[in-house]
Amino acid sequence: MRINLSLKYIISTIIILAAVMGITLIVISKRHERLVLTQIEMQAKALFQQLVITRRWIADHGGVFVERLPWIKPNPYLKGMKSEIVDTEGMRYVKRNPAMVTKELSMYAAKEGLFWFHITSLKLMNPENAPDAFEKKALQDFETKKLKDSSTVEKIGRSYYFRYIAPLYVEKACLHCHDKQGYNVGDIRGAISVSIPMDYAFNVIHSDRKYMLFGSIITVAVLIAVLFMTTKRLVISPIKKIRTLMLAFSKDGNPDIPVIKTNDELEELSKSFIDMAKSIDEYHRCLHDKIITATRELTEKNESLLRLNKTKSAFIANISHELRTPLTSIKGAMDYLSVRLSMHGKENEEDLKVFFEVIKNNAERLIRLVNNVIDYERIELGEFEMHFKEINLNDVFDEVITGFRSLAEGKKVNIELRGEDVTVHADEDRIKQVLTNLLSNALNFSPESSDIIVTLAGTNGYANASVEDRGYGIAEAEKEMVFRQFYSRGVKDGTGLGLAICKGIIEAHNGEIGLKTAEGKGSRFWFTVPMTRKEVFLDEKTTACCR
Repeated sequence: MRINLSLKYIISTIIILAAVMGITLIVISKRHERLVLTQIEMQAKALFQQLVITRRWIADHGGVFVERLPWIKPNPYLKGMKSEIVDTEGMRYVKRNPAMVTKELSMYAAKEGLFWFHITSLKLMNPENAPDAFEKKALQDFETKKLKDSSTVEKIGRSYYFRYIAPLYVEKACLHCHDKQGYNVGDIRGAISVSIPMDYAFNVIHSDRKYMLFGSIITVAVLIAVLFMTTKRLVISPIKKIRTLMLAFSKDGNPDIPVIKTNDELEELSKSFIDMAKSIDEYHRCLHDKIITATRELTEKNESLLRLNKTKSAFIANISHELRTPLTSIKGAMDYLSVRLSMHGKENEEDLKVFFEVIKNNAERLIRLVNNVIDYERIELGEFEMHFKEINLNDVFDEVITGFRSLAEGKKVNIELRGEDVTVHADEDRIKQVLTNLLSNALNFSPESSDIIVTLAGTNGYANASVEDRGYGIAEAEKEMVFRQFYSRGVKDGTGLGLAICKGIIEAHNGEIGLKTAEGKGSRFWFTVPMTRKEVFLDEKTTACCR
């Protein structure tokens, strides 16, 4: 999917601004939440200190007496102490120690819904002061971990509360009531927990978050709008103009293009493009003239070469054809003369017989040479006739090897076929020609009383064949030359075209031919052809020209 530059810029800007504003909003929100919690904690600590001061004042004055109203009962935990008095007018007063005052003040605060506090201890005198789970754990931590205070946010019912607790230490004035419990001055007597409702604080936090979120959205929207309008006017519009000029140049090639006036880097880019367009136009004109000249010269040379090549090929083909008939006639005459001379027993006719035998051998060599030249030229011209059909290579190989038996026995060489039935789609006569050339070479270079091994197998859709002799091998430097035309290694009757023709025949079958040899250890010629015929299509090369 193609996305234009403006949309990419808007999307990228939104993502970046949203990420930055989101991170900033989260950080500010977290800091604001910590600030609110810190303020509540300071409020709880202030309430705790106020209670401690109040309790200390009451303890230092030995308690306080309040008028005994109908709902006020004497403190049952002040046994052995004067907990009730009567004045001269008959008014009754009951004594209140710090614990009772703390409890009654907590009740008043709870009724107002502002906060409440609770005095508690692990060593209770009043069961109503029993600690809850948070208070119990804090009292234990005060004893074991020597903590100064503890706080948490806890859900009670449907609301959340900030709970703060700090220890109460035994002072000298406290021993009047708690001396029988074994306390000493400085011991932890208990603790006071302060609970402050968090609903209002959470409402403030959530409200502030909404304001910050709305503000961030508005800020991002304004920034995006400003950045987009500015970028569109200063960057996107000039780029679109430059693109339009580039497209116009690519169509008509006219380098006369106006400069985009922006007084910045885009104007420099526009000037650079104009300079490039002029350079390209000048180079195109020069290159076009050179291409025309070079094309004309190349066409003339190609036509000349084609004429020369056709003339040469036609000459060789014609002269070879013309030579074939008289040479065949010479051979026939020599055969006839040899037969007639063999019927006479005169000694002076023996020399003529030998002479005619030499003529016959040379005529046969000329015929082979002409035939090979004709075959090679047809391969070179791509006019080599091939007749493909399904054949059993094992039968073909056996037939060719049988034809070599008499020659091999005369040289005391054993030809062994190690093959399996392999059916291929190939030209039977040409495959015979390849194997005949390879066996002839192997027989020429094999020492007496040696073996020639012919192998045949089918693997992965290919027929793999080889002819291996026990001759003196071929030097590494000559391996690349054996398949070239007119290359011969010491065989006087050879034409030097046999292996080159073998290579052309195998390649016409879409196969490969090669040699493995080591000097002094014999040679192994191998070839592979596909079992199924595959048509070969030559890709026509195309040329590109500049205008």
